[in-house]
Amino acid sequence: MDASPLGSVDKALLALDTLAGFGARGASLAALALAVGVSKPTLHRTLAALRHRGYAEQTEDGAYRLGPAALSLGSTFLAEENLPALLHPALAALSEKTDELVHLGVLAGREVVYLDKVEPQRAVRVWSAVGRRRAAATTALGRALLSVQDLDDAALVRYAGDDTSTARLRAVLDEARRNGVAGETEENEAGIACIAVPLVRAGRAVAAVSITAPVERLSGEARADRVTALREVLPPLLPAGLTLP
Repeated sequence: MDASPLGSVDKALLALDTLAGFGARGASLAALALAVGVSKPTLHRTLAALRHRGYAEQTEDGAYRLGPAALSLGSTFLAEENLPALLHPALAALSEKTDELVHLGVLAGREVVYLDKVEPQRAVRVWSAVGRRRAAATTALGRALLSVQDLDDAALVRYAGDDTSTARLRAVLDEARRNGVAGETEENEAGIACIAVPLVRAGRAVAAVSITAPVERLSGEARADRVTALREVLPPLLPAGLTLP
């Protein structure tokens, strides 16, 4: 590996990587110095700078571990306002692969908000718009997002609202968990179906991606082909930290 152009920065980054590897319990200065491969005085100065900015912290027993500033980096990077730009290449690739309408959505209360879309080359028979909201309980995007959550009975009642029954919502979410893919058929628009997968970070759904198409292209072997596309096209194009469940 080539030498770092700035050694002090490289030491700080190595220290962060090492702290992450030790987890919530952290590690002593001696253990960290051994792992990083520097002297204790040198690492102590580096850790002091990281602590000053909140990227490292010290526990009551003197161990060092990652600080809140480091832990917030991923959340800031994957904030809702960044998602359309970060995920648009994945949406475009999926639309090109399937020649179907692809959406990106996030949960906002009981609703799904559409953050981005990519239209196929062929004519689209369904109306959609960025910023549009739909009940999460009746959309594939919403069901994908909810399927990752541990919802109690009260939460199911709240999400179901007047849009569907609690029993129906529980059944479709159970199916989505089993299959890893949520779906809906003609529940929002006649002749139109949709399938979706959640994008997960640290066990929490950050967003969901869907394919929307006429019913005949989302049933039988055609549906299976599009499910395969979701599972194969998206993962290598997702930003670091995001995965399919």
